[in-house]
Amino acid sequence: MKKNIYVVGAVLLNEDKILAAKRAEGRTLGGMWEFPGGKVEKGETPQAALKRELAEEFSDQITVGPQAAKTAVYEYKFGIIHLTVYYARLLTRNFKLIAHSRIRWVSQTELTSLEWAPADWPIIWELEHTDLKQVKFYD
Repeated sequence: MKKNIYVVGAVLLNEDKILAAKRAEGRTLGGMWEFPGGKVEKGETPQAALKRELAEEFSDQITVGPQAAKTAVYEYKFGIIHLTVYYARLLTRNFKLIAHSRIRWVSQTELTSLEWAPADWPIIWELEHTDLKQVKFYD
């Protein structure tokens, strides 16, 4: 039986653009685009995991907002990914890329032009039809 892996991602907003991160070659799913984030560790809330992952992968601090889309579940060879994404805003902009080869700010209409990791697609389709101006942060 495959293991369940719980992962969080950040839908980082900058006006009407969303940050996409390209996984570094040589890594699992290398060369594919994703929302920055990572695995939720035991005893950690998804929001805490997201803050920790962005600090580790980008050396950046974020504010986490509401969940951005329904949790996507996708079965890879290595396990079953349960991906939950949250809207987030950057408090810093260091972008020291550890797990990614590049980042890019994309508009909603550009989202489907990138080669996303398979688990991300249901979220991409949902985000395409979301009014980003309605996203509220309570910080």
